[in-house]
Amino acid sequence: MEETKVTTTKLIFAILVLYASITCTHAADTISANQILKYNETLVSPQKTFELGFFSPPNSTNHYLGIWYKKISTGTVVWVANRNTPLTDTTVELTLTFQGVLILRNATTGNVLWSSVNVNSSATTVRNPIAQLLDNGNFIIYEQGDVINQDDLDDPTWQSFDFLTDTLLPGMKKGRNFVTGIERHYTAWKSKDDPASGEFSASIDTRGYPQLIQTKGQEITYRVGPWNGLRFSGAPHLKPNPIYNFTFVINEREIYYQYSLINASVFTRLVLQPDGHLERLLWVDSTQEWVLYLTPEIDRCDQYTLCGPYAACNIAQSPVCECLKGFEPTSPDQWKVADWSRGCRRRTPLDCEPGEGFNKYTNIKLPDTQWSWYNLTMTLAECENMCKSNCSCVAYTNTNISGAGSGCLLWFDELLDVRAFGGTGDTLYIRMPPSELESTDSTENRKSSGPRKRIQVIVPVASMVLVILISLFLFYHFNRKKQHQQDASDEDLELPLFSLSTLHKATNNFSMDNKLGEGGFGPVYKGLLENKLEIAVKRLAKTSTQGLREFKNEVISISKLQHRNLVKLLGCCIEGGEKMLIYEYMPNKGLDSFIFDKTQSKLLDWPTRYHIIDGIARGLLYLHQDSRLRIIHRDLKVSNILLDADMNPKISDFGMARTFKANQIEANTNRVVGTYGYMAPEYAGQGIFSIKSDVYSFGVLVLEIVCGEKNRGFLHKEHSNNLIGHAWRLHNEGSSLQLVSKCLEESVNVSQVLRSIHVGLLCVQRQPEDRPAMTSVIMMLGSDGQLPTPKKPGFYIGKAKKDSPESSSSYGTCSKNELTITMLNGR
Repeated sequence: MEETKVTTTKLIFAILVLYASITCTHAADTISANQILKYNETLVSPQKTFELGFFSPPNSTNHYLGIWYKKISTGTVVWVANRNTPLTDTTVELTLTFQGVLILRNATTGNVLWSSVNVNSSATTVRNPIAQLLDNGNFIIYEQGDVINQDDLDDPTWQSFDFLTDTLLPGMKKGRNFVTGIERHYTAWKSKDDPASGEFSASIDTRGYPQLIQTKGQEITYRVGPWNGLRFSGAPHLKPNPIYNFTFVINEREIYYQYSLINASVFTRLVLQPDGHLERLLWVDSTQEWVLYLTPEIDRCDQYTLCGPYAACNIAQSPVCECLKGFEPTSPDQWKVADWSRGCRRRTPLDCEPGEGFNKYTNIKLPDTQWSWYNLTMTLAECENMCKSNCSCVAYTNTNISGAGSGCLLWFDELLDVRAFGGTGDTLYIRMPPSELESTDSTENRKSSGPRKRIQVIVPVASMVLVILISLFLFYHFNRKKQHQQDASDEDLELPLFSLSTLHKATNNFSMDNKLGEGGFGPVYKGLLENKLEIAVKRLAKTSTQGLREFKNEVISISKLQHRNLVKLLGCCIEGGEKMLIYEYMPNKGLDSFIFDKTQSKLLDWPTRYHIIDGIARGLLYLHQDSRLRIIHRDLKVSNILLDADMNPKISDFGMARTFKANQIEANTNRVVGTYGYMAPEYAGQGIFSIKSDVYSFGVLVLEIVCGEKNRGFLHKEHSNNLIGHAWRLHNEGSSLQLVSKCLEESVNVSQVLRSIHVGLLCVQRQPEDRPAMTSVIMMLGSDGQLPTPKKPGFYIGKAKKDSPESSSSYGTCSKNELTITMLNGR
């Protein structure tokens, strides 16, 4: 009997040990090197808050590796590893390699279906790696020692928090890390049954001052706006609350938004739903369900750019759109029928004359910051002075409204996506001409308010009558000429029309004394209008290589572009067989008249040249990425860079430009146009052009600015290389400073010069995919970080030995160094 009791006790103990062993295995929160997690096994975080394993969505036979809530709601998935590569059977296993890489593979065939290096190619090898599921939902890989170091948990070699799906959990960062290059955004599921990447994404746009945006494909659908020190400008509902804290960080290393729980017993998550709605959900214990706590998108005014430029959306009024003070509808007829897409325009144009100031607009959502500049330390007074001193600056405000206010935010383009809030919005200061500035409350102003109001009524009415009469005359004049109906449409010519007689008078009948220069298109003349405005008139010659197509292309392209580093088109003239473009006058003419002239080049010291390089880069970035139209210039060269009175560069001559669609990467043409010496190899040889062909031209231009010599025409007496080849050779020898023009010796900044040459060589690499985008170019020029090693450039041999495979060849016809090439059937 006693023996039976002992045997039974041992059996029960053995069962308990076995059960404990099984329970411990399934409750583990870590996986070690070479350990396998099978389909029916899971990892559970220490406090059983989250679980990691394989799951199948409702109404789906596919399988995924994911993380979900365990403690409160089994099945609420917050992260998916292989969201776009589903598993079709259960013969799968997750393994951590000895190199610290997670691998998801088919257990039967051994085929790898997903791995952590797929989403982080920079993953480093670690010794004694271990993967752990933490109680905040983060799945991390770190190096395990004798004792687990908390620093390893805080700074792992890989973490799921870097690769969001559709959910932002407390502690996750949404934003960009400039050190690692990781950009964290979340993308909706395709549907509730399919975790594949859907149409909608939420991210931080860092093209200007950082702002939260939501996109559908490539198009912005909703903009929460920039951070103002307390909240996002378009989210007045985002306030301190008892559930979570939030923060927004901007520094040289990273930019991110993050929130954290005040009470750890509360569960909340931010989810981007498949239909594009962003919802903050809160877990309610009493009902055992997720409930909607907050949604940032609340009404029609949250639709991106609903009211167009220089207009504000106010949901409390009908209609919801109205022009900002000092502005009027661009198309009154469309405005009346609730078509606000063209927005508003200034009643009185800016002319950058003394007397211009700023009107204050309060309680608004700040405009789109894609075209902005910011400084986090300036005062508001310094910000106003900076904006006032730059004719391209249209508005300014603080970056931080907390406390006394600080920081500076400037806009340089149309003010888009503004809305009005009832007493909870931000303040914006918009540049206005003297006649539109708000009056003060002084007695003198009150006494003169009556006459001034009468003047303000009479002048606009008279102006409108005059505009109508001129419009009727122009309509009659142009419609009686059939060929002009074919050459230009109302859509094509959205800019003022100048009469031929006006231009004859302005240029003294196109006298030789007023001639500024001449290119393949024809001569350019200086002119002076009756209002004392200086202009440059580009007159298309009848024998010009730039035909009607290029003329119309330039009119259409540049009339829709606005940037401080692009030349401003004032109007055009098509009359009596003449075709002319009227530009703002650039008193310092072209950049080529300085850097290629032995006397004039001495006037351009290195700081000025570096300022010019930076300005050209920013203008090109605007064309490629930030303008409403993606423009490929195709003829970027030194002679097409004009300089204003303050030596600010402006890109000109858009006759060869091409417009790309938002998702278009490159195009192919049988008609290669451009200037030899600046043309990328793939374009000159195959007719393939893209933003990277413009980048190549920019690289050539940078090297010419540094050296003061033309790439085409430069022939080194020892090795017969052109300028690109010479720069490449010196860089490899560690002697890049020998490339610098002698006239810069006293003003040169060695680090800036070396960095500029290095960036120039990165831009002229043979393969387009090796060249950086202009976003990267600007970052590289303005930082001190390590640069990639440039690969062999294209077209770097000037005059090679006979039968050399590297010999440069002409892919078009050219009679002068700076003439434009036109090549038909070039492929």
